[in-house]
Amino acid sequence: MRVMSFSGGTTVPASLFAPTEMPILALGYSKLSATALALRLPCNCMRRMRLATKLKYSVADRTSSASSHVDSPAESRPVSRRRGGGSSLYIRPSLSVMKKDREEMREKVYEFLRGIGIVPDELDGLELPVTVDVMRERIDFLHSLGLTIEDINNYPLVLGCSVKKNMIPVLDYLGKLGVRKSTFTQFLRRYPQVLHASVVVDLVPVIKYLEGMDIKPNDIPRVLERYPEVLGFKLEGTMSTSVAYLVGIGVSRREVGGVLTRYPEILGMRVGRIIKPFVEFLESLGIPRLAVARLIEKKPYILGFGLDEKVKPNVKSLEEFNVRRTLLPSIIAQYPDIIGIDLEPKLVNQRSLLNTVLDVDPNDFGRIVEKMPQVVSLTKGPMLKHVDFLKDCGFSLEQMRKMIVGCPQLLALNIDIMKLSFDYFQIDMKRPLEDLVIFPAFFTYGLESTVKPRHKVIAKKGLKCSLSWMLNCSDEKFEQRMEYDTIDMEEMETEPSFDMNSLMQPRNDESGSDYEDYDDSDDD
Repeated sequence: MRVMSFSGGTTVPASLFAPTEMPILALGYSKLSATALALRLPCNCMRRMRLATKLKYSVADRTSSASSHVDSPAESRPVSRRRGGGSSLYIRPSLSVMKKDREEMREKVYEFLRGIGIVPDELDGLELPVTVDVMRERIDFLHSLGLTIEDINNYPLVLGCSVKKNMIPVLDYLGKLGVRKSTFTQFLRRYPQVLHASVVVDLVPVIKYLEGMDIKPNDIPRVLERYPEVLGFKLEGTMSTSVAYLVGIGVSRREVGGVLTRYPEILGMRVGRIIKPFVEFLESLGIPRLAVARLIEKKPYILGFGLDEKVKPNVKSLEEFNVRRTLLPSIIAQYPDIIGIDLEPKLVNQRSLLNTVLDVDPNDFGRIVEKMPQVVSLTKGPMLKHVDFLKDCGFSLEQMRKMIVGCPQLLALNIDIMKLSFDYFQIDMKRPLEDLVIFPAFFTYGLESTVKPRHKVIAKKGLKCSLSWMLNCSDEKFEQRMEYDTIDMEEMETEPSFDMNSLMQPRNDESGSDYEDYDDSDDD
């Protein structure tokens, strides 16, 4: 029997295929086996055997290739993967396995947080460190800034901020602006969201906007320390509209920088909800809009007085304590703080004190508040010292009551200066005490600048006049009076009063753009 080869017609004896029952790999043994065969077979036979070997390898490869397309038992699959190449040496975990692993690691982080007192309930869905060590690093860094576990619980989302990618760049930028490190703790307690911000995208544009509002670069750190929330506002939103409204009611454009520097909270106030209703209410009391604008320029923090919580109740309290509604504009213009403080208890205490010491009745108390609204904030000790001074001067209780009702400033003036004025009144002017009872405002005029010069002119001319006629006028008006042959009786008893028109005049002093520290105790 002969078998046709696959190499072009060569025939091979059938007996040469007998070794096919041997394992295929046996034919590929070392050259030693081939040499041993060569000793027993002619050269011709050797060539035929090599050809037969190639044939068997070809058949084996085809069999292996065909079997790879047929479902094989599960035990053989790993072998097939190993033949597939280097990428199949590792078995990839399924998505469910990966998800389970992540949940396990997150639970470990949660356990760590609970162990130190942090409640992680709000952290679900937030990208957190996968290991406890990284989370511990974040918490240690927040502790180094002065934040406590309570602070973190107040805003647990801060734990989603990376120390290197978020916290350090933001704090470095604030430091370069001039924000003091000693204020970082309070800064972050008020506005921890800043740690999520991008310096270039979020913070830099806000700083440029503030500079564009004429806030001096040196003042910007103080603005940020006082009101860090400004870093989270949109430029085209509340900030721009609040400034535009203030300019619209008469706030001078050159004063805007100073107003915002002293009270940056304005930038976060909504015009329709806060600023406009406040302005319109003061107008309804009789204060002209331009006068309101001047008040805001001088004391911008009055915009922070809650209209319904403080302003309206305080106005009502003033009326209940016998203050005439027609004089409310004058009271607010003289002492704007009176509509923002805890007023009613102060009114009760002061009325009781003055009634006890000077027998001041409720109506007289109303007149006192009208003339000097600051009286509601005076403390008991200094008030009693001034009453004792008047008593030592020889005034009776009735005279003192009349003097205090006529000029409440006597309860707040510098006593040493009052003593000097009283000595000059008695020794040089030689006037009776009744003149001071009639015109107690004498003590409010400067002794060297006003009283002495005018008294000397009056004495030289030999004129007899009241203290009011001599003092209650400008220097220009006094010179005109010195040209009179007689004293105009209508001018003698003119009582000093607050002039609302003076408030509406343009400010001649320097712009208030320099930063000033204010006592926030009365701010809302």
